[in-house]
Amino acid sequence: MKKLAVLLAVVMLIAGFFLFDLHQYLDFSYVKSRQALITDYFHTYPVKTVLIFFLAYFAVAGLSLPGAGVLSVLAGAIFGLPVGAVTVLLAATAGATVAFWLSRYIFHDFVQNRFGDKLRAVNTGIERDGAFYLFTLRLIPIFPFFVINLVMGLTPMRTAVFSSVSLLGMLPGSIIFVNVGTQLADLESLGGILTLDLVVAFGLLAIFPWVARKVLVLFRARRAYAGFRRPRKYDRNLIVIGAGSGGLIAAYIAAMVKARVTLIEKGKMGGDCLNTGCVPSKALIRSAKFISQAKRAVQYGCEPVEVNFDFSKIMQRVRRVIGKIEPHDSVERYTKLGVECIQGEAELKDPWTVAVNEKNLTSRNIILATGASPFIPEIPGLSGIEYHTSDTIWSLEELPERMVVLGGGPIGCELAQCFARFGSSVTQVQRGPRILPREDPECSAMVAESFARDGVRILTGHVAKEVLQEAGSNRLVCAHNGEEVNVPFDTILVAVGRKVTSHSAWENHLQIELQKDGRPALNEFLQTNYPNIYACGDLAGPYQFTHTASHQAWYASVNALFGRFRKFRVDYSVIPWCTFTEPEVARVGLNEQEAKNQGVEYEVTRYDLSDLDRAIADEQAHGMVKVLTVPGKDRILGATIVGEHAGDLITEYISAMKHKLGLGKILGTIHIYPTLAEANKAAAGEWKRAHAPQRMLNWVKRYHAFERR
Repeated sequence: MKKLAVLLAVVMLIAGFFLFDLHQYLDFSYVKSRQALITDYFHTYPVKTVLIFFLAYFAVAGLSLPGAGVLSVLAGAIFGLPVGAVTVLLAATAGATVAFWLSRYIFHDFVQNRFGDKLRAVNTGIERDGAFYLFTLRLIPIFPFFVINLVMGLTPMRTAVFSSVSLLGMLPGSIIFVNVGTQLADLESLGGILTLDLVVAFGLLAIFPWVARKVLVLFRARRAYAGFRRPRKYDRNLIVIGAGSGGLIAAYIAAMVKARVTLIEKGKMGGDCLNTGCVPSKALIRSAKFISQAKRAVQYGCEPVEVNFDFSKIMQRVRRVIGKIEPHDSVERYTKLGVECIQGEAELKDPWTVAVNEKNLTSRNIILATGASPFIPEIPGLSGIEYHTSDTIWSLEELPERMVVLGGGPIGCELAQCFARFGSSVTQVQRGPRILPREDPECSAMVAESFARDGVRILTGHVAKEVLQEAGSNRLVCAHNGEEVNVPFDTILVAVGRKVTSHSAWENHLQIELQKDGRPALNEFLQTNYPNIYACGDLAGPYQFTHTASHQAWYASVNALFGRFRKFRVDYSVIPWCTFTEPEVARVGLNEQEAKNQGVEYEVTRYDLSDLDRAIADEQAHGMVKVLTVPGKDRILGATIVGEHAGDLITEYISAMKHKLGLGKILGTIHIYPTLAEANKAAAGEWKRAHAPQRMLNWVKRYHAFERR
């Protein structure tokens, strides 16, 4: 109601301006005819005249009324250049700020809530470069300033930034218009101001910020490169340091476009994903799932089954799976593709020179893909025992009897369920109120219920305080609601996240700017403060997934090799992920808790897999498909799937969001029966039923009744 009252007041003021014919006083011919009288009044009452003029200009700018140009010229005619320019500049800035504030107060929340998904890229651009774009527009007085004021009020730009940048940006135009006004007697019309010379001047002003920006980039690069001597020529077009997911893809792309590329890896080809991450964990999950399914033989109409296994052989299978996939990431394969592969530890001597195995290699561009490592919290006593992380857990040959998993994220959840299914007594300790905190609470609850059936003991709200060793036994001391909780264990898995902890590849000779979390500070093209050095993968963040590392690698390699012609801003608009517990939890886009936190309006459509024929037939009738859409529309803001093969099923929503397809298109697509993928179509059908045109259906009902007569 307050916003409505303010809007009504503004409308009444604008209507009164035209109703009482006040705009005639801002007509050029009228102002010119009264120039002598106003000038005489100024000479008699200088301060009063300036104040009245300031308030008039302020009102015109604040209410977005026509006449600001005439007033600017009049200021020059009455006050002269110095006083006139200052008065116009201050009044215009104050009025523009009021217009900006009114637009924000009245319309900002409505526009952002209604069109937040469409404006996400705009908002990001304004937060990143809004001041630059505003400054550019302010340098072009022929562009309607009132439009700038109103539109900027709908964006996330801060008022202080808007006011200060507007003041600077309107300075040249104000001086030009006021200066022209000093020759008001020689002007026949306001249009006479825009001579060819003046238009050219405005054009030069408009391109000035862009030229200045390029110069600034060159200046920063020159400052970064100061003290280094650039090679006369380069041995290679690209050197990639790190042969994980990001590094492999970057090298592959470079080789495909016939660049001379060198890939350096100090450890194993394939990085974390192949050797200690995605591949071994999924192999372990499959074995654990088989054992779990065998225990449920009665559900499938079979006699009870007891599966006997040797844990060391399961770990042998994990290593065998890694061995089968290794050729995909091998030195032999990449050498055949045209990539020079070097085993050794790389060190950047300067922005173009990499030392490896006592040799110096030069390259025009370098991509850092050195990854991340498990984060180890500072818990007293932890360093005194043999703890495991996702990097070292694969060395186990004997199944631990009692296991503590520290952390409730995806890695901790996947491995906790696995070891519980193998028969370990697993206790999962989570600092927060629930496991999988990035997902909606109902998703976390479904996984927690499954964990309870598998025997995982979940301790949420427990903070690890100390590890104690007593009589050959280990125990983790936790704090919970002011009380001390002791958890005995034989093996502890630390899975509280991953962090960039080593910068050994460059720290001795280069000063790459870092963020607070230790990751390199990158621009939208994945460049460091050294423009020829890029980063991708876990080192770059913000998403530490294999598929996002590959996604970034394309941008890094293409920008590095062809950036002098065109650079591509990395696109994070549609990033999916999946936690491979049972049930799997897959997501793309927003979920409910994120939408609420960001203030995005949404509708929820939910389809329970308990109704799906194939899920029932497979004894997997649990989970859901949950889709967030724009209110009243079928445009997808995000989707979450909990259930069997959720990581596969989510792909349909990834494609839909990427290519701007709504639920109507999914509903109109034939899905094979009976498959789990039908759940996506069923969810689209739920949305359609909720948005059925009831009035039209009532008329159709009457029509059919008429037809039966």
